[in-house]
Amino acid sequence: MASDTDTATPEPSPRRLAPRTLGSRLVTALGRWLPGARRRVPAPSTVFEQPSLLRRRRSSERSHSPLTRRILLLNIVPVVLLALGAVYLSDYEEELIDAELASLLVQGEMVAAGIAEVAVVGGETTVNRMDADAARQLLTRLVRPTGVRGRLFSETGELLGDSAFLSEVGRIHIVPLPPPEVPVAVEVTLGDRTSDWIARQLSRADRFPEYVERPNPSLRDYPEAASALRGFNASAVRIAADGRLILSAAVPVQRYKQVLGALILTRDNRAIAASLRQVRADMMTIAAAALGITVLLSLYLASTITQPIVRLARAADEVRLARESRPEIPDLGKRGDEIGDLNDALRSMTDALWQRINTIESFAADVAHELKNPLTSLRSAIEMAARPGLDSERRDRLMAIVMDDINRLNRLISDISDASRLDAELMRGEVKPVDLHGLLSDMARHYTATATQKAGVAVEFRAAANPPFAAHGHDGRYGQVFRNVIDNALSFSPPGSRIVVELSREPRGGPFVVTIDDEGPGIPEENLESIFERFYSERPTEHFGQHSGLGLSICRQIMETYGGSISASNRRAPDGAGGPGSGRILGARFTIRVPAANTRK
Repeated sequence: MASDTDTATPEPSPRRLAPRTLGSRLVTALGRWLPGARRRVPAPSTVFEQPSLLRRRRSSERSHSPLTRRILLLNIVPVVLLALGAVYLSDYEEELIDAELASLLVQGEMVAAGIAEVAVVGGETTVNRMDADAARQLLTRLVRPTGVRGRLFSETGELLGDSAFLSEVGRIHIVPLPPPEVPVAVEVTLGDRTSDWIARQLSRADRFPEYVERPNPSLRDYPEAASALRGFNASAVRIAADGRLILSAAVPVQRYKQVLGALILTRDNRAIAASLRQVRADMMTIAAAALGITVLLSLYLASTITQPIVRLARAADEVRLARESRPEIPDLGKRGDEIGDLNDALRSMTDALWQRINTIESFAADVAHELKNPLTSLRSAIEMAARPGLDSERRDRLMAIVMDDINRLNRLISDISDASRLDAELMRGEVKPVDLHGLLSDMARHYTATATQKAGVAVEFRAAANPPFAAHGHDGRYGQVFRNVIDNALSFSPPGSRIVVELSREPRGGPFVVTIDDEGPGIPEENLESIFERFYSERPTEHFGQHSGLGLSICRQIMETYGGSISASNRRAPDGAGGPGSGRILGARFTIRVPAANTRK
């Protein structure tokens, strides 16, 4: 059987724009919680506030945690979208309408087939006609129990029967009705009213034509009936005055391919509205449960983030306010997450700061002590030189002491200045590959030309490693290390001796090893580490006052900054097999390990 769908659709009419729709209200409400929507602009202030005052002001202004609001907002948005999807079910409603129309068409085809078999008079070779009385009776019996209204039109367009009325042409049947039942008051809940109001607000029913119930309907009132008389199935959707949708399906009544009439079945959308209401209620229940769970989980997540951060912020303020005591940063490293990493970093930073503060205090005390000695000597020499009647020879000796103390102060102040600037310069210095072989060979040639003339000490360079000789660091700082160590060796080397500088490398791509050996008296075993402390100076009498005691300390600081090391030991004669303290000392040895450039990532 041919099929045709004739759905009447009115011309589009302009809609009135509501002043504020549900979506706009929701967006406005969420916008109030958006980060930065309502930020307080701090008033400019030129008065410095103490950290304790800042904490009190911060806690008084923040009634709610901004981070908690952000987490809640981001987690609530999907639930809100789920709730909006529950409200806006137009596509689902369209599917239900299409399914209902298809069901009406199938039911209409069954009823039309029954009418054609029972209420049509004629045969295959004769002209068939419809028996109106039999058709009306059959229509009433088949249609009324299903709750669907059926109307039957003849092939000429005349209404033959309506299942909603017990009527015949020309007279009306009067049937006594049972006594009226007491109507049961059905209480409409607030949720149903809200759901119905939302459905009306979001419904697109104005696109359907208006349904008009006429006393004497004709074929012109139902275009789908006209299509059925042409042999096609058709359907239509209309809207009634009370807002209900009226669904109708028309099928032809035919026998032996001869169309004898048209059958229209109609039904309202109360079942569809009830189904939509139930779906909305279920989805809203799910959304409410999801919202509750989301809020609880968000608050738990926010507490696991904000509370440790607040603890760390308060601990940082306590560290900043500390004067005599040393507050501890709480230990959150067991968390195993980014906050734990932040806690470990803050604890390490605090330990480094306290260590730096202690170092600065110790350095300041050492500087004061080291400056006090030459100043005391200088003052005594000047007081002695200022006495009347002092012979010229003694005055010359005192003036020589004054000049020595002034030179000592000058060297001391220069070294102190270099040591105080060393950290900043090391951080700003550019790290690049350094050619150790070229640096050490040039330095050895320079000392060979100068040291032999001044102290009668030869400087010899040996290379026991294969190229390349690229080291990781800075050539100027490495040159400073090697010069300090060689100058230190020169101050202890007797005339006619030699200093050997040897470059080698540890196996398997290890660091470079630079050893500087002298032939001096060596270093006491108990001082092998203390010589790298600041202001340590133990030298021969002829070199007294010529060194500040900062050179080796600066060398260790430079090497540790670039990932290397420096250590000192004594060279002993081969007969010293009994241990480090046995055998004759041949001189001191400084071992400098320099990281290779190709081994660092």
